[in-house]
Amino acid sequence: MAFKGLRPINYGGREVWPLIEGGKGVSATNHASSGAWAAAGGIGTVSAVNADSYDAEGKIVPQVYDALTRKERHEQLIQYAIDGAVAQVQRAHEIANGNGAININVLWEMGGAQAVLEGVLEKTRGLVTGVTCGAGMPYKLAEIAAHYNVSYLPIISSARAFRALWKRSYSKVPELMAAVVYEDPWLAGGHNGLSNAEDPREPQDPYPRVKDLRATMRKEGVSEDVPIVMAGGVWYLREWENWIDNEELGLIAFQFGTRPLLTEESPIPQEWKDALRNIEEGDVLLHKFSPTGFYSSAVKNDFLYDLMHRSERQIPIFKKGEMEGTEPLADEGKARNFWVKPEDRPKAREWMAKGFTEALKTPDGTAVFVTPESRDIIRKDQQDCMGCLSHCQFSSWKDHDDYTTGRLADPRSFCIQKTLQDIAHGGPVDENLMFAGHAAYRFKNDPFYSNNFTPSVKQLVDRILTGD
Repeated sequence: MAFKGLRPINYGGREVWPLIEGGKGVSATNHASSGAWAAAGGIGTVSAVNADSYDAEGKIVPQVYDALTRKERHEQLIQYAIDGAVAQVQRAHEIANGNGAININVLWEMGGAQAVLEGVLEKTRGLVTGVTCGAGMPYKLAEIAAHYNVSYLPIISSARAFRALWKRSYSKVPELMAAVVYEDPWLAGGHNGLSNAEDPREPQDPYPRVKDLRATMRKEGVSEDVPIVMAGGVWYLREWENWIDNEELGLIAFQFGTRPLLTEESPIPQEWKDALRNIEEGDVLLHKFSPTGFYSSAVKNDFLYDLMHRSERQIPIFKKGEMEGTEPLADEGKARNFWVKPEDRPKAREWMAKGFTEALKTPDGTAVFVTPESRDIIRKDQQDCMGCLSHCQFSSWKDHDDYTTGRLADPRSFCIQKTLQDIAHGGPVDENLMFAGHAAYRFKNDPFYSNNFTPSVKQLVDRILTGD
């Protein structure tokens, strides 16, 4: 049976396709991809997470953090972020040429999120239609949107999260809430809102969760004209046909984050695009190594395996006399100050014999064992922190008050700004964090991409509208 098709929706005072390009930072969506998505009649999304800015010759300005203190480097980061997002929005608006709409995407847990968002909106008045925002509980989003008269589209992963945001804030500015993005925590790439009450190993069907979200929105009096955007796992629209014109779900739009990575306009390096074609089902891991503390999904590669194995080389440690029956890890050196359970000592000594000689304390009363080279990289990355998150578990940075979380820096995590900047600008894909949605394996068997075909954004949008 033929796909019944989509109908345009009204967004920002114009008709657009209910197709949203997922905003992916750092620099995995930019003006080229989002402008082209809007030009094709959809809603393009510029990532405002430390986007690239350009010099007078059009070359990318390197983000160099040379200030002495973390706080000063954090201020440098905020300025880079504002300059970059403004440049990207301006260029995307030109490419769109009056078609579709341009949104920006921010993570509420990024460092200086409010300052960045306000700085960008102040300098792009009339160019940005809406702001998508997740990765945390962005209570201030509605207030900021109202100040700049733009739409806002909160990203949530449950009806419960939406209810909390609505009760506290969004109900005061209902007229500017243009959509609610349901980002499925088991299907979407990047960071997500999986709660502690949910099991990462037991995926839940998105349909009842979105049905519950719509019921909550109706109970709170949200207009039926406000669509729910299904984000995560969407590939062929024909597989979601029962969601369209469905009374239980109400008005539905769809977000595509992974598929736009493999387009002519996609700004990611060719090596990253090539790697997408070889992903197998199950190659994307939902994990909790991110310094944000949130779950996120990325491709299993050498970078991710290193983090997995690092956490496996972990045992509880104690001070002398803290726990009865413990014994020193070694008779000399730093290790003699680590008291361990007798059953853990042989494991640790075996790791040390294999070259993982450095025991690094974690904030949870354990130690992980790494090579001297890894220790040096971890320590340097922690010292070089530029404050890219509001709270960073890896470096113990906090973007307000006394600028520290007060907890021990966690060596089981990593500097997310460093690796995302590196992979986006040509660094080895196997040695960096490679975000992707769990449907990325479909690149390999979707005939649209056969013979190494890479579509333009327009070709991709046209294909999606056919149901494929």
